[in-house]
Amino acid sequence: MSILIKEALTEKELKTFVKLPFKIYKHNAFWVPHLIRQEYDALIPECNPAFEFCKVKWWIAYKDGEVVGRLGGIINTLWNEKKNEKTARFTRFEVIDDIEVSRSLMNVAENWARTNGMNRIQGPLGFTNLDHQGVLVEGFNHLPSVASVYHLPYYHKHLEQLGYAKEVDWVEFRLTTREIPEKAIRLNELIKERFGLKAISFNSYHELKRHAHGIFQLLNKAFAELFSVVPLNDHMRDYYVKKYMTFLNPKLVKVVLDEKDQMVGFIIGMPSLSEAMQKANGKLWPFGWWHLKNAMQKPKVMDLILTGVLPKMQAQGVPAILITELQKSMIDLGINYIETTGMFETNEKAIQIWKNYEHIQHKRKRCYTKLL
Repeated sequence: MSILIKEALTEKELKTFVKLPFKIYKHNAFWVPHLIRQEYDALIPECNPAFEFCKVKWWIAYKDGEVVGRLGGIINTLWNEKKNEKTARFTRFEVIDDIEVSRSLMNVAENWARTNGMNRIQGPLGFTNLDHQGVLVEGFNHLPSVASVYHLPYYHKHLEQLGYAKEVDWVEFRLTTREIPEKAIRLNELIKERFGLKAISFNSYHELKRHAHGIFQLLNKAFAELFSVVPLNDHMRDYYVKKYMTFLNPKLVKVVLDEKDQMVGFIIGMPSLSEAMQKANGKLWPFGWWHLKNAMQKPKVMDLILTGVLPKMQAQGVPAILITELQKSMIDLGINYIETTGMFETNEKAIQIWKNYEHIQHKRKRCYTKLL
């Protein structure tokens, strides 16, 4: 049986690329689909400003005329300049359980990377650290958050069979939160008084949007030295604000300001939309919007999307303030469970914070690498 790898160039081909996971995971109870339109827009330069600093290719695998796999290639020039590297990324890897299809896709990506002067390839990674990251290696019987990923168990086995080795792992937790201990509340107030800090809460999108620029400025500083992170410019900021703002509950976003009203920390939670996205099945219309609206108005679980603290303030109790303030809003909304997104397994301080709660560490995803 012949395998053909074809570059996806036309609108029809890119839609085929986007829709392949709906075929692969059709009967899977744990996969959470993205919105088709939103994911399509991420693949084209007219909608995604990451193309300003990334070279990109999309490929589709056909076996006897049937679509059986897909893969993206990204060369992030900002990352390579920052780290003085010649590294390509592969992204959005989806495939049937056929090692030869995976081999054909990865060969095309590797050859493309070599042709462009790269000497290494790593992934799955997206355009930025706010895009798709990692392949699932543990936790196949747990529902992911919309900000995470899901894969079948053979995905990482294919990559390892093809000579890819672990680069980094992210781990994810499910936390059960109860009433905030009085001791934690007193400590929270003492920290704020000692360092001249104040916590800001939001009741509307309008209030939250006024702080969006500051959140992204702080994100750039807080994440500057982390793996796969490049600074996000104003175009990327506007892109992500537009992409995610309408899915946030402002009450689940907190920022901390210092005595000069400079932002030193933020935390972003979001009502879990995983089950609603499964019901929407990739489309807002005719009924997808209704499922998402209900999930946002009556959340049972909160997804912890992103936390950022200025490095010099991380030892001053700012993370504790953010968590305590967020828990207050969770209690008001009747939310008792948190799904974290991935944190590096080496981030011992953050992991220890989650281990102070009733928890399970239930998912692990991995970035692989290979020399070319």
